[in-house]
Amino acid sequence: MPKIKVGDIQMYYETRGDGFPLLLIMGFMGNADCWDPLHFVPRLSEHFKLIMFDNRGAGRTDVSSKEYSIKLFADDAAGLMDALKIERAHVFGISMGGMIAQELAINYPEKVERLVLASTFCGGGESIPIPEKAAKMVMEITNALSEKGGWDEEIARKLLPYVFTEEFIRENPGAVDVSIKLLLTAPTPLEAITRQVFAILTFDACGRLCRIRAPTLILAGKKDAYIPHQNAEVMARRIPNSKVVYFENSGHELQEDIEKVTETVLDFLLAP
Repeated sequence: MPKIKVGDIQMYYETRGDGFPLLLIMGFMGNADCWDPLHFVPRLSEHFKLIMFDNRGAGRTDVSSKEYSIKLFADDAAGLMDALKIERAHVFGISMGGMIAQELAINYPEKVERLVLASTFCGGGESIPIPEKAAKMVMEITNALSEKGGWDEEIARKLLPYVFTEEFIRENPGAVDVSIKLLLTAPTPLEAITRQVFAILTFDACGRLCRIRAPTLILAGKKDAYIPHQNAEVMARRIPNSKVVYFENSGHELQEDIEKVTETVLDFLLAP
């Protein structure tokens, strides 16, 4: 399990494939294992060198004593690129990872070739906030983790209605079981989750999105129950040279249309 020194922490990372680097930034509570292993990772690794990692405090990366912010996570991502001697990369961020990707593109424009933002928002007054039901789910998980002292399958299943659609859960029990297994491979501890929540709630890139210079693809599932899909258009109005692609059948993880999602990303990244 490779780790590398990045600032004040030891950061866990994995690489897959060869070619131009593609940095994959995972979201809230997730880890490097949570990327779709059946289609998304294999297809992208045919064309790019994938770099997947655990954010600060997530999975196998150190928690640290610093106050968490989305900017700090972006600094970590930039530091990982430096440590791996990667000068420039395509960047794909999902959910909280999409927020980190925005900060990375704003603060380190020289490092970002093309940018993909999936199932995310930019914070600030123009964004459509996380629904109350989803916020309650986060509270239920943190309370359960506190009571049980750690993750188990019962707690992980509380996430399901907010990352997948009801139809997908009903029709793809095997895929759902795999997703739970991947999440529990190296689960994010309660301390880091609560500090990630603070980072998300204080995130606001809206007024700075105009500084993004990388061509940008914004992806959103029309059935996202966690981050409303209307946030995609909010970001697109602010980011120069950006476009939005919606997936009618997808929830937060875009798993329902993962093959279409993957090919859309490949078309964007491989375009001349």
